[in-house]
Amino acid sequence: MRLTLVRSATVILELASRRILVDPMLDDVGARPPIEGTRNQVANPTVPLPFPAEEVVRGIDAVLVTHRHRDHLDGRAEELLPRDVPVLCQPDDEEALRALGFATRPVLETLEWDGLRITRTPARHGSGRMAELLAPVSGFVLDDVYVAGDTVWYEAVAETIERHRPRVAIVNAGGAEFSEGGLIVMGIDDVREVAERVSTVVAVHMEALNHCFLTREALRAAVPAVLVPEDGEQLEL
Repeated sequence: MRLTLVRSATVILELASRRILVDPMLDDVGARPPIEGTRNQVANPTVPLPFPAEEVVRGIDAVLVTHRHRDHLDGRAEELLPRDVPVLCQPDDEEALRALGFATRPVLETLEWDGLRITRTPARHGSGRMAELLAPVSGFVLDDVYVAGDTVWYEAVAETIERHRPRVAIVNAGGAEFSEGGLIVMGIDDVREVAERVSTVVAVHMEALNHCFLTREALRAAVPAVLVPEDGEQLEL
């Protein structure tokens, strides 16, 4: 398995000779306004891509969209993604993605695709009322790789790990939050919970959006066992 972090939650997974693009956010730096209701009102994305957007989408065999928030599928990605590769998604997003011309493959529970077993898993994008407002979101297990998606640590994440026993977990760990309501993705304590249960944890979704406040440096210092790649970095797992 090879993982390339593009930027934020956008990664390229190479599994069994298949190249899967996850949550493509390909807009130029500063192309979108700040996320409303957050501190640090600067334009998004806050950093540039490490290589051209056209290069990101070249040669991919499938796309995985965990949910349709603009930091997981943006306008530039909608323009550039090929229409002849499957777009794996949660059922709630099938209609909207199909309307864009994509070859959608919704994952209700488990889907077999080109020799890979893909299972959709629960996720909770924050707590309380905030989680309700940001739903629906999902995680996915691809064979033995757990793409947790936009979620905090809660009982369903623990149950997913217990059930699937992933070899690798990819967690969105930017500590994102609005001005009120607490974390909406994982922070240090959440990542530590995952790392206690999964042998290899890769932390992404960091230092690219105006409402993500957990830095790579802080996470590395707090949970040294976790892999925290830089934008454009490739990991052999």
